[in-house]
Amino acid sequence: MKETFSELIKYLKAPVLEEDNNRDNFYRFKKFFHLLIISILTAALLSPLFALIEHLGWIDMNTHAMEELMKNMSKTKVFLFAVLAAPLFEELFFRAPVTLFHNKKYFKIVFYVFAIVFGFIHLSNFHITTNVLILAPILVAPQIILGGYLGFIRVRFGLIWSILLHASYNAFFVLISFAVDLI
Repeated sequence: MKETFSELIKYLKAPVLEEDNNRDNFYRFKKFFHLLIISILTAALLSPLFALIEHLGWIDMNTHAMEELMKNMSKTKVFLFAVLAAPLFEELFFRAPVTLFHNKKYFKIVFYVFAIVFGFIHLSNFHITTNVLILAPILVAPQIILGGYLGFIRVRFGLIWSILLHASYNAFFVLISFAVDLI
């Protein structure tokens, strides 16, 4: 996993349009699971920051769109939306076009722009207030970082892999929230 993390960090510092030529499924699934764990750990490491922001009264996380979905939709519908529909459409929009940019200079810019825009689109999950706008870069940091991770696997392995990683990431957190509701 350390090797995957190092490869990921190196890539995010200087993204290039270069597919991984290793077609071995065991290798690819191993990298996939490493990236899933890295993605989940990244979100977990950032979560205390969100708890602090909420504790200080700057943002009410109970007004987050996911909270609303959980209140107004069945668990099956929430799961289908968050784990199937959202990853499919978001990956088609934010990751599919990345490989169309073959110029090295433009590719790097496009890679970062798609990751950042992907993150900021998730600002729509919050009720927009002055505090939300001021804290926007922090509030969407997990999605911006995830956008980089998804871009990495998309370029290295293909679009299906980024869809699967996105869906697995969302599934983990949706299932955690379902479990918390049972307590």
